[in-house]
Amino acid sequence: MSSSQNQSEVSRRDFLRVGSLSFVGLSMAERAALATTQRDRSRKNCIFIMLTGGASQLETFDPKPEAPSEIRGPLKAISTTIPGVFLSEAFPQLAQRTGQFSLVRSLYHDAAPIHETGHQLLMTGRLSRGALNYPCFGSVIARQWGPRGDAPPFVVLPRQVTSLGVNTYRGQQATFLGEDFEPATAVGESSAAEFEIEITGESKAIQQQYGKHRFGRLLLQARQLVERGTRCVVVNLFDDLHQQLTWDCHGTGAGTSGKVYEYRDSLGPAFDKALSTLLDDLSARGLLDDTLVMATGEFGRTPQVNAHGGRDHWPHVWSALVAGGGTPGGQVIGASDARASAPVERPVHASELTATIYHHLGLNPGSCLARTDQEEIRLVDASPIGELISG
Repeated sequence: MSSSQNQSEVSRRDFLRVGSLSFVGLSMAERAALATTQRDRSRKNCIFIMLTGGASQLETFDPKPEAPSEIRGPLKAISTTIPGVFLSEAFPQLAQRTGQFSLVRSLYHDAAPIHETGHQLLMTGRLSRGALNYPCFGSVIARQWGPRGDAPPFVVLPRQVTSLGVNTYRGQQATFLGEDFEPATAVGESSAAEFEIEITGESKAIQQQYGKHRFGRLLLQARQLVERGTRCVVVNLFDDLHQQLTWDCHGTGAGTSGKVYEYRDSLGPAFDKALSTLLDDLSARGLLDDTLVMATGEFGRTPQVNAHGGRDHWPHVWSALVAGGGTPGGQVIGASDARASAPVERPVHASELTATIYHHLGLNPGSCLARTDQEEIRLVDASPIGELISG
């Protein structure tokens, strides 16, 4: 049997059933190849940064400088290190680092335009079906690969999302996998053990670089976790949408549902500083090649600025930033139309991001998850984003 045949045979047998990986029936060559791939997977990590509330594509990663003012909004577009590619003026540091990441500008889903559907699709790759809620990708990875040392395999910072608007599943639990695979959290209720994340041992300089605010603290904690051995970290930049300014910019409500200009004046600068530092820090520590970093919200915002100076829910197109994990940098995947209202090139369903995470972490997205002895469910009915897979 040739080397290529060995690898093909391993790939077919490898993940027939998540959680039941077995060497039974494999040749010595196949066992050696499988052991090698397992060692490779053991080094892989993921940091998923949720821009909770649904960040506007126009005020973040897909500005439209040539559009009319009611579409363009109050923020300016700024040049980046990639000719012809612009970012919002809220992100000057990221604009200088576009060679480190890819932009996906054609994300979409066609489910109800509520926060919970987007969270379900990104966290699980699926929408709940009746009473069946699917487990978060972090819980699946925790079940398949287990912990590394004393680090919890799956952590949600600072806690699971709550109070998004509709009382339904939000995608960040283990569900039928059982409480052993629930995420650990830094604060709040969790059926897994809570734990303390201290920022002790970090220099004042690095803390200052991340920023002494919520975004900076959370992303520094995420780096500490992957350095310690955690496989999956989900960072909820906000864990609820009430009584605070978030990315949910309807423009109504004093200080809680902000106007789009607050992306420039408040949210954007903090995020820009924290994420730019995270990418630099992971790279300097030799962690970026093994750590897939994704940042996106659960949907986009309406092409028109509304009468309150905000934008409303819009799942028809939005954007994501993807870095690390061996993904190519300096590219733009897909495109929205001139109004940022729909994909016009390479539509990318939200579940394709989930499939890409599984691929990076060593699971075939098309493999099956055993719900019961009689029922198996495909992890995701989507393929990884090919443009993000190098080699």
